[in-house]
Amino acid sequence: MSKVSDRQNLVTTGIEDAIAAARETAGDKDVALMGGGVVTEALKAGLVDEVVLHQVPVLLGEGRPFFRALPEQVRLRLVEAVPAPGVTHLHYEIQR
Repeated sequence: MSKVSDRQNLVTTGIEDAIAAARETAGDKDVALMGGGVVTEALKAGLVDEVVLHQVPVLLGEGRPFFRALPEQVRLRLVEAVPAPGVTHLHYEIQR
């Protein structure tokens, strides 16, 4: 891990090391991941407890999937669905 600034560290040794460093920095707070590639790698490593998705009611027709290929299905349990103007916030727990 190398220090980029007072608020950022660069971890290039894998998702496990990156999340371990984030957890150490966060202390008792939650660690959030953003981006389909990062989240997919964390899911593959079994390091994700919850997923929060923000669904906007627009059909694009074509586009890129958010999640990349996973080796197996990931079962989710809906914890909360919150409708709001122009978006629905979906909070899921990973089922193990």
